Amino acid sequence: MYFNIYQHLKRREILILTLLILLSAAIRIPVVLLFGDTTLENEWGILVYNLINHGTLAIKNFDGFLLPNLWMPPLYAYYIYILSFFNLENQNFVTLILSSQILLASISVAVFYKINKLFFSKKISFYSSLFFSFFPLHVYACGQISSIVLQTFFIILFFYLFFIFIKKSNFSSIFLLSITSGLLILLRGEFIIIFILSLVYLFIFFKISLKKVSMILLIALITISPYLIRNIVTFETFTITKSIGYNLWKGNNPNSQVEGATYINPILQNKIDKVKKDKFYTINLDNVFFDQAIKNIKKDPFEYLILFFKKIISFLFIDINSSQPNYYNPLHYLFVLALGITSLFGILLSNKKSLMFKYLILVFFENIIIFSCFFILPRYKLVIIPLQIIFSNALAEYIIKRYGLSK
Repeated sequence: MYFNIYQHLKRREILILTLLILLSAAIRIPVVLLFGDTTLENEWGILVYNLINHGTLAIKNFDGFLLPNLWMPPLYAYYIYILSFFNLENQNFVTLILSSQILLASISVAVFYKINKLFFSKKISFYSSLFFSFFPLHVYACGQISSIVLQTFFIILFFYLFFIFIKKSNFSSIFLLSITSGLLILLRGEFIIIFILSLVYLFIFFKISLKKVSMILLIALITISPYLIRNIVTFETFTITKSIGYNLWKGNNPNSQVEGATYINPILQNKIDKVKKDKFYTINLDNVFFDQAIKNIKKDPFEYLILFFKKIISFLFIDINSSQPNYYNPLHYLFVLALGITSLFGILLSNKKSLMFKYLILVFFENIIIFSCFFILPRYKLVIIPLQIIFSNALAEYIIKRYGLSK
């Protein structure tokens, strides 16, 4: 009898997950067809072109010398490159990329449902997953040649595997969590901080043995090692990317708003022009931007502190001074604003006894602080939306229990 019940529940869950994936794909296909990108251009186009035609992941060309990439995290470029094996051209190639992003976004909704079930009822988990699936920014992102969909997919998968590891702590959970962590490091530089924090959290609060924590770290390092070794051999530096200086300067210069600013004054341009165009160009150029950013902050620390808090408010709620033409579409800012408000109430009213829930709160605010040190583009919001929905679920659960609405 118990086996039959288990089988029934398992089939029911498979049905729910399938439904979520199909609905997610169905809502995205027409949006991508109507509003999706039609060309592979800018930095991703350059990186993939050089990788396909010259076998080198390069973004700059100095009189025929292709400078190996150290500016952009490499994973999304390699992701597009793998899709190029289908030998599709132009629009068909772009369509394949966007279609794969639809699939990843749809799967991430199903995984998000599994995460929610660790904290909430099936009903709350299902409807909040639908909300995540239909969230305008999440839908629209699938039509952009950008790493944001891949990042959202992997960060949701990381959270799920993190919690699975806590429950099982076997080798398969260690392996999957480590591989996902390594891929995220290759996708977003700031994830290194979140990864280290997560390992410390596992060791201190969940009492995971040092041996298992070390295994996660080791396998993640092995995952990133080919690209890391490439940079050590080529650039004589232990790093995945070298753009922290530019990103810090972009978010902290006299023209910066929440979204940053890229205007380069003549004095800074003169310093840039003097950077020697050799294989260390990216490293030296980034150092110029970093030094300038530090000078800017030291010159007027109070001004940049105010800007830092403006970024936090914008990330949590909305950016009232956004330069993006579609930012103030009600389908965007109303959803973002409402979720920002409900999520904060959810954090305040949630049950803080759960170590897993506390971990999500910690990662949430760590993300906000990291991004606010640099600049906030509208698409970055998608990274924290899953967490904000979970916190909003806590508010919904509180209201249901408080006013007896579950009866």
